[in-house]
Amino acid sequence: MAEAETYEVFAVYYAAKDDRQRHENFLASDPHTGPMPLDYYLWVIRNADRTIVVDTGFGPGEAERRGRGLIRHPVEALQALDIDAANVETVIITHLHYDHAGTLDDFAAATFHLQALEMQYATGPHMAASPCAAAYTPDDICRMVHKVFAGRVAFHEGDAVIAPGVSVHHIGGHTMGLQCVRVRTKQGWVVLASDASHFYENMERTAPFPIVYNLGDMIDGYARMRTLASSPDLIVPGHDPLVRARYPSLDSRRDFVFRLDTAPAA
Repeated sequence: MAEAETYEVFAVYYAAKDDRQRHENFLASDPHTGPMPLDYYLWVIRNADRTIVVDTGFGPGEAERRGRGLIRHPVEALQALDIDAANVETVIITHLHYDHAGTLDDFAAATFHLQALEMQYATGPHMAASPCAAAYTPDDICRMVHKVFAGRVAFHEGDAVIAPGVSVHHIGGHTMGLQCVRVRTKQGWVVLASDASHFYENMERTAPFPIVYNLGDMIDGYARMRTLASSPDLIVPGHDPLVRARYPSLDSRRDFVFRLDTAPAA
C-alpha cells in the first residue's frame, strides 16, 4: 500500500447568496431570525505530484436562472492558482447539484469521480418529484451521462482511495450519493464536507439543512466525519462564510482563495 502523501488544500470562493435567511438553512424551526448568507466554493487539493479539483461550481447562465451572485467564473477562479481547468486530470464530484457539477465541459481532460448512487438518484424516479429535483439541472446530468459513455467517469460504491492521502467517503443524507473528501495535510486529516454540512452550525448543533434525501443518514454523517478528521475543527463545511474568517487568504490579489491546510482560527 502506497504511503499517504500530504497536500495543500484550498477553498476557492466564487459566488454567494447574500439575501439567504436563517430559517432557510435549518430543517427545524430556529429561534433566531435575520440573514444567514450562503457562500459557494470549489476546492483544490495539490502537491508536487498531482492536482485534484473537488466540484466544478456553476456558470453565469445558472447564476442568472437561480438568482445567485456569481463573483467570478470557476474557471477564472482556478487560474489564480495557476490551474488551467482544461488540463486537470482528476475531478471529484461530491454530488450532482447545480452548484457542484456545472461547468463540466470546461474540464476537457478530466476523469470525474462520483458515487454510483448519485447517478442512480439523479437519473431515477425521484427526479419526478420537485423537492428532490429542484437543486439538479437536467443539462448538467446529461453532460455527466455523456462523460459516462466516453469512459470519463469513475464510479465508487462507498469509500475509495483517489490518490495516496486522498479518499472519498459516501455520506448520503443530503442526496442519495453525496460523498465527502478526506485529505492528509501537515495539520492532519482534513475533511471537505461539501454539503454533508452546509454550515458549521448544521453539524455542531445537529440542526440539519432542509434539502435532505435521508435525515438519518445526514445526522449519522456528522458523526462519521468526526471519525475521519484528525479533529472536529478540521471539518470544512460546504457553504459557510465563516470559512473565510477562519482560514487565511493567499494574498491581497487572491483574497478569494483560502488555505485549508493551516490551523483554523477559533
